[in-house]
Amino acid sequence: MPNYCVNSNAQPNGDYEVHDLASTKGCLPRPVNRINLGYFASCSGAVAAAKGRGYRTANGCAHCAPACHTR
Repeated sequence: MPNYCVNSNAQPNGDYEVHDLASTKGCLPRPVNRINLGYFASCSGAVAAAKGRGYRTANGCAHCAPACHTR
């Protein structure tokens, strides 16, 4: 089951990206900016968890969580 994090720094469009920590695509935020979300069967659960923690504009990373990337 993948382990996910959310980037504590918003992207220019205001989104907080949710990332799969096992990604090798070079898209992970710097460790200091990673907020651990935990293990989820899919990125949709991780995005929901990020939104529940106050990152209302959470969105899946286009590279490592493309199934949850909406913009």
